[in-house]
Amino acid sequence: MGALATLLTRKWVAGLVALFALLSAGAVIGVVGQAERGPTATASLPTGSDSRAAAELRAELPEAEGSAAVVLFSSDSALTAEQLALLQGKARELPGASGAPPTVSEDGTAAIVVVPVSANDATETSEVVTELRDVVRSGLPDGLTAQVTGPAAIQADLAAVFDGANFRLLGATASVVALLLIITYRSPVLWLVPLTVVGVADQLAATLATRTLAAFDVQWDESTIGILSVLVFGAGTDYALLLISRYRDELRVTEDRREAMAHALTRTAEAVLSSATTVVLGLLTLLLSAFPTTRGLGLACAVGVVVAAVFVLVVLPAALVVFGRWIFWPKVPRTGQASLADSRSFWRRIGDAVARHPKRFATVTLVLLAIAAGGMTQIRTGLDGSDQFLEKPEAIAAGERLAESFPAGSADPVVIVSRGAEVSELAATVGAVDGVSSTREIASTGGVSEIQAVVEADPGSDAAEQTVRAIRDAVSGTAETHVGGTEAEALDESEASARDRMLIFPIILGLVVLALGALLRSVVAPVVLVATVVATYLASLGISSVLFTQVLGFDRLDNGVPLLAFVFLVALGVDYNIFLVTRTAEEARGHGPREGMLRALAATGGVITSAGILLAAVFAVLGVLPLVVLAQLGVVICVGVLLDTLVVRTVLVPAIALVLGDRFWWPRRVGGAHQPQVESRGAGDAEPDLVSVAG
Repeated sequence: MGALATLLTRKWVAGLVALFALLSAGAVIGVVGQAERGPTATASLPTGSDSRAAAELRAELPEAEGSAAVVLFSSDSALTAEQLALLQGKARELPGASGAPPTVSEDGTAAIVVVPVSANDATETSEVVTELRDVVRSGLPDGLTAQVTGPAAIQADLAAVFDGANFRLLGATASVVALLLIITYRSPVLWLVPLTVVGVADQLAATLATRTLAAFDVQWDESTIGILSVLVFGAGTDYALLLISRYRDELRVTEDRREAMAHALTRTAEAVLSSATTVVLGLLTLLLSAFPTTRGLGLACAVGVVVAAVFVLVVLPAALVVFGRWIFWPKVPRTGQASLADSRSFWRRIGDAVARHPKRFATVTLVLLAIAAGGMTQIRTGLDGSDQFLEKPEAIAAGERLAESFPAGSADPVVIVSRGAEVSELAATVGAVDGVSSTREIASTGGVSEIQAVVEADPGSDAAEQTVRAIRDAVSGTAETHVGGTEAEALDESEASARDRMLIFPIILGLVVLALGALLRSVVAPVVLVATVVATYLASLGISSVLFTQVLGFDRLDNGVPLLAFVFLVALGVDYNIFLVTRTAEEARGHGPREGMLRALAATGGVITSAGILLAAVFAVLGVLPLVVLAQLGVVICVGVLLDTLVVRTVLVPAIALVLGDRFWWPRRVGGAHQPQVESRGAGDAEPDLVSVAG
């Protein structure tokens, strides 16, 4: 790496590398472009589930409904004969409707018409539902309201959430990163360099990731590129902060900026490459998920992290060296100034306080994390359709109004699909199940039949889940019969998510321990570091669950949030430990492990804190989309990163390392003869705040 670092920092080579890389990336982005998303109707359903089998069998029906929309006509009082006549005419005008008259509720205040929606993807479904809403509302008299709900309408409203979402998310993310870089560096110019490099990396990552997914025929959905962008900006900027911090430190002891960058890059590369490798391995464990779209997210994000690391280690050093020291103006580093490791910075003072009573600090911190983790007792997973949105869309509001006059499951019935069963007998069997209000034969062609069952219980309730289980028990052994629909899909998703957690959690922990073991050449240190990250995850989930239930009003956590939060927090949380302990090992060679830890904390405290705050803020940006799952994921990761940055890495890890001493590094020995703790040199220009990295 040293020879490459020297080559990259030569004046003309640096300029050419930076220019060529940026132009090449721009050409790939502009010419190749992102692959078109083409998920199948079963992309979000777990592999091997009964609901997925139902959807696949249902697709064999020649005129199978892609989905269904339910048009709800309602009034504050009973519908009059004139109004009913008008609605019958409306029913015949609806695009795709069979012309059957509306079904009127027992209380007489509402009527519904079920309209099949045949569409290949969410975009087409959204267009059909939009047209349907325009038609049903035209020419309605005063006192009569028309709304559209049902699975197709929910899908359309969900698609509306992502209409222009990637642009909004990218803009918000870039703005947050730019603001925090300006605050960190306190320079009107410097922030532009890492932001430009990471911004280009983000766009290139989106192109390469979608092309990779398409090449391997891996499904992805609307949220994939948004989460990928957040991760690339977060991880890429973290790596950039680490490199620039070390570069600035080297400029304080090296006159030639090219030589300073070569030293900085050589010493930073190991930490960045190790961090990126750990994150990539963690993300690739998502390929074991039962959900196709989760597998797509893992692969896409892994590609993104690789691109971010390459740009930071190759393009950013070259881009910085093109400029002189003035790029840091007004806080230009000068030769002879004290390095961060030698300073009496805020972080060194924290380290000294921890060093005086390491057992006490470790014990108190662990107790506080355990108390925070206690909030996990309030966690319940599984969001129903009405809980997916931060802002209630028409489909959800209409579904609630429909439930006031019709059985709760009328808008979204359970779907039973069978090959070889006698339709009337199957309908009778399903209709006899407790909790089923009514059944309806939808289609029967080529031996494949479809029946829909209206469930009495509220959607998403435990009673609705039990009814689905009872239906499956009733039809079990009846030819080739499968039960699908939203309620059945939610049940299968919950069970598959639990299976994913049981499978992926131990695998990712094992991979991270092995990766850290290879990096640190130690057995004890990797186990300790991973244990602290797990403690951070549990505490962040506990704190977030209290926020969700007591402050934000969420009754449940989305099924996928615990797994995704675990993968991101473990992979990214280990990053900061890697930054700290690799610097500790370097400092320990001349100062011994105890003083090496304190010097490393002084040197990396500012950069890691800045990186953590930036990463937390970037993931919090997911809340700009009015979708509960992304908001919940953003909150959990935001809380976890802040805990890891401000508490675990600052207090707990140094305290444990100081208590264990040489045993922390076993069987490796860091440094030679251990030197006693020495008084640090003057404070220089290091600042006692989170941006000491820039000062």
